[in-house]
Amino acid sequence: MNTEIVSDKSSHVAEVTTPRPSLPLGGSAKGENPSCPPSVPRRGKTEGQGGGSSSLKSTIAVSLTNYLDAGAIVAGASGLTLWQNYLGLSEVHLGWLNFISANCLGAAIGAIIGGFLADKYGRKFIYTYNLLVYMAGVLLVMCSVNFPMLLAGFLVTGISVGIGVPASWTYISESSEIHNRGRNICISQMSWGFGPMIILLLGMFFAPGGYLFSWVEAIGHAIGGADLDGAALNVFSSRVVFCSLFIVAFIAWNLQRRLDESGEWKASREAAKAKGENTGLLHAFAVLFSNRIAVKTVCFLATIYLTWNLVASVMGFFQPHIYETAGGLSNEYANMLSCVGWVIVVAITFGLSFLIDKFSHKLFYILGLLAALATWVVIIAGVNGMGSLWAFSILWGINGGISVQIFYALWGSELFPAKFRAGAQGLMFFIVRGLSAVWGLVFTYIYGEQGEGFTIAAWCMIALLLISLVVGVIGCPNTRGKSLEQITRERYGED
Repeated sequence: MNTEIVSDKSSHVAEVTTPRPSLPLGGSAKGENPSCPPSVPRRGKTEGQGGGSSSLKSTIAVSLTNYLDAGAIVAGASGLTLWQNYLGLSEVHLGWLNFISANCLGAAIGAIIGGFLADKYGRKFIYTYNLLVYMAGVLLVMCSVNFPMLLAGFLVTGISVGIGVPASWTYISESSEIHNRGRNICISQMSWGFGPMIILLLGMFFAPGGYLFSWVEAIGHAIGGADLDGAALNVFSSRVVFCSLFIVAFIAWNLQRRLDESGEWKASREAAKAKGENTGLLHAFAVLFSNRIAVKTVCFLATIYLTWNLVASVMGFFQPHIYETAGGLSNEYANMLSCVGWVIVVAITFGLSFLIDKFSHKLFYILGLLAALATWVVIIAGVNGMGSLWAFSILWGINGGISVQIFYALWGSELFPAKFRAGAQGLMFFIVRGLSAVWGLVFTYIYGEQGEGFTIAAWCMIALLLISLVVGVIGCPNTRGKSLEQITRERYGED
C-alpha cells in the first residue's frame, strides 16, 4: 500500500495521507493540464527562470543566509561566558539571552513575519532588506557595553534569522531544476554545517589563550586603551567573532539584492490578480487554515521537524556530561571534537546532494534517523572511552548530514502552492522554534542541575526520534522528479 502524501492509491492511511484532492484552493478540481501530464514532468528547466548554472549560483548566494543563521546561534552560545564575566550577568540574564536568541523565540517571531512578507511582497523583498536588519543586530552585539544592548542585539539578530529561513528554502526550490531541487536544498543545508564549524574554529583561535588571541588584544587595546585587561579585554574575542558575521552578512547582502524575483511567485501573483483574488496577509492566513490538505501538511511537517529539533536543540546539555564520562576532556579537545562532528555533517550532506534526486527520499530519511537513534543507544550504554566517544560523534554527524531538517526544507517548499508557500513554512518554523524555547526551559528540570536525570532525559530523546521516524515514514511524499506546478495540481487541483 502506498502511504505517501500525494499518493493516488491511498486515502485512509493516517491524517497526513491525502489522495489527489477534491478540495482545491478556491474552486473544484478540473483534472490535469493536457500540455503537462503528471507522468511527463517538464525536464531540463528550472521552476522559475534560468538554467542549471544560474540555479546553482542563486542557491550559493541564498545559502549564505543559512551560514549566518547557524553562525549567529553558535557565536552567541560560545561567547556567553565571556559576556557573563564582562557584564556580571546572572543565570537569569543568560536564560533570557538564550530564550530570545536566534535559536529560540527571536527566530520564531521572525519566521512567521518573514514567511507571509515573502508571500505578500516577494522573495526578493526579503533579500533586499533582511540582512540589513541582521547587520544591525550583530553590530549591537559587537558594541554592547551593558545587558540591554546585548539583549537587543540578540533579539534583532534572532528575528532576522527567522525572517530569512522560509524565504531561503522557498526561493531555492522555486529556482531549481526539477531534478536538482534536492541537491540545491542539500547545498543550502551544508551552509548550516559550515557556519558552526567555522565559528567554532574562530572561537578557539580568538579565545583567551588561543593561537590568535594576541590579535584580539591588539584590537582591544586600540579601541579601549592600553590599560584594558581582564574580562573587558577577553570579551573582545566574542566581538571579533561577531564582526566576522557582519562582514559575511555584508557580502551576502550585496549578492542577494541582485537576485531575480522568483518566477513561480510572479506567476502565482499575476494569476491571483487576474482572477481578482485577495492577496492580503490576513487572507493568506485564512486560505491556509481553511484548506484541509494544507492544514494536514502543516501538522505532518511540524511533527517530524519538531520532534527531531527538540532532540537537536538540547544536545548542549548532554555533550559536557559525555565528555566528562569519556575521561575529562579539555575544553580545547572538546571544541576540536565538535568541529570534527561538523566536518562529518558537511561531508555527508555533500554526498547526499548527489543521491537525493535519484533515490527514494524515504530511504535516506530512515537512515538519518536510525543513525540518530544509534547515537542515543551509545549514550545510554555508556560513553566510557575514546572508542565510544568517537562512535557518538560520528553517528550524530551522520544524522546531521542526513537530517530531518533537509527533508523538512525540501517537502515544506514542495507541498504548498506558491500563494502561501513561504507563509506556511514561516508558521511551522514559528511553532517549532517557539516550542523548542519552552522545551529548553522544561528540559533543565528533567536533566537536573548535576545531570542526575541523564538517563530519563536520554529515553525522552529516543521517544521523540521514534515519533519523527514513524510519522515521517507513514507520510513521506512522492515528489521526486515532479515540478512544483505538478505537485500543487495533484494536491490542490487546478485553481
